[in-house]
Amino acid sequence: MFAVLSRQPYQQTGFKVLSRTPTIIALVCLLLSIVVVLAVTLVQIHHKKVLSPGLKYGIVLDAGSSRTTVYVYEWPAEKENDTGVVSQTFRCSVKGPGISSYANNPQEMVKPINNCMNKVKEKIPSHLHKNTPVYLGATAGMRLLRLQNETAANEVLKNIQNYFSSQAFDFRVAQIITGQEEGLYGWITANYLMGNFLEKTLWRKWIRPHRAETTGALDLGGASTQISFVPEENSQNSNSMLQVQLYGYKYRVYTRSFTCYGKDEAEKRLLASLAQNSRDQAKVDNPCYPRNYETALTMKHLYGSRCTESLRPANYNPGKLINFRGTGDPAVCQEKVSSLFNVAACNVKGEDCPFNGIQQPKLKGKFVAFAGFYYTANALNLTGSFPLADFNSRMRVFCSQDWNQLPFMLPKFEEVYARSYCFSANYIYHLFVQGYKFSPETWPQIYFQKEVGNSSIAWSLGYMLSLTNMIKAESQLIQLPVNSSLFAGLLFVFTAVALLCLIFVVYLCVVSFMQKNISHMDHVLATQ
Repeated sequence: MFAVLSRQPYQQTGFKVLSRTPTIIALVCLLLSIVVVLAVTLVQIHHKKVLSPGLKYGIVLDAGSSRTTVYVYEWPAEKENDTGVVSQTFRCSVKGPGISSYANNPQEMVKPINNCMNKVKEKIPSHLHKNTPVYLGATAGMRLLRLQNETAANEVLKNIQNYFSSQAFDFRVAQIITGQEEGLYGWITANYLMGNFLEKTLWRKWIRPHRAETTGALDLGGASTQISFVPEENSQNSNSMLQVQLYGYKYRVYTRSFTCYGKDEAEKRLLASLAQNSRDQAKVDNPCYPRNYETALTMKHLYGSRCTESLRPANYNPGKLINFRGTGDPAVCQEKVSSLFNVAACNVKGEDCPFNGIQQPKLKGKFVAFAGFYYTANALNLTGSFPLADFNSRMRVFCSQDWNQLPFMLPKFEEVYARSYCFSANYIYHLFVQGYKFSPETWPQIYFQKEVGNSSIAWSLGYMLSLTNMIKAESQLIQLPVNSSLFAGLLFVFTAVALLCLIFVVYLCVVSFMQKNISHMDHVLATQ
């Protein structure tokens, strides 16, 4: 009996120690499981997120003076403050010249465009073709053609409309945009891609960057060039100011387009001037062509444009050839290019004046130079930001080269571009320094850039961004923040854990109760 009595306190104490710890753990697991189940359910019920179904697509044809490029853009069907979050998914360069070159045979331009559109069809789900809008924007080449021959320009646009009316896509418009619109859309593209309008938070929410500063845009095409930036608030230049609203915010942008100051048209004006002032009409020296380079150009090529028709000679014959010979003289080239800019007309006080008597607010902030500006800088092995002195030294070296050396200096050699890079470089120098008034101190604020990520810096993306305001959002549906299958899985797991914990606690209680009864019986038997 003594042995039984001495063993009882040890057994009861040990059981209490052993049972207390698992009971506490089980109760904690039970409470946590209940909390998690309730939290997930409440979030699922009360924190619903409104989304639209899938993606939307848009197609923009950038019909420039020298080429046409087809861009495919996509964006979520839901929109941020009425403007789609657009990204470029495909790009196709249409073979051949710009659409303005087809004035005499507009039906011929359909085939190369169709080749690109066949590729586009593969990039967009077929069931979305009929709801995918197509826009064609024509720039300075068509603007010049319309001034020369409005009937021919309308015929070109009509053939484009006829072609797209037979396609599966939702064709909206083929139009000639103004120079100001082209400049503004380029500005929108540059700032959109650089994140100056929107940025995504850690919670994947799009917001406007705090104290966001916009970037100026410098665009160089074949027939025109554009400058666009947000000036100081007190700047007065109403004729060149445009207002645009994006993502719920308004911007006041100075934008100016200079027709006939695109790279191709400006070079034609130089060549026409050289031919006009040359003593030897059989072979005209061109200081901007590389040494030992020779080519023959028709009078139509030189004088057929509206930009050069005032220089047309009395003996004008469209098919007659004029021979040009490169002398590779940097100093003379710079002098000749300088004469293309009429700075004498700028005598307005209080405002900077680029050239031709046109007022311009003072430059402000950083700028991105794209399109022809980028390709010329890249030919000089310069990209991004760099000092003006570096640009000038590379330009002088390049312009002194023999034609046979250029294939070894250029990243990609094509005759029509290689022969003109010296001219383009000098042209950029005078346009930026003599025209826009960039100085050695402000030049490094210019970034020569082709694209951001996988998206080209071109006016077409800004065009698409603006047009998304006119595209009706799709019908909305409610999507829960947690995927339904994931929610069901979480609910099952934590409910099961809660039930197991509850069963375990009940089991411990029953065992404890039984143990007390057994101990009581042992005590009764021991006292008898």
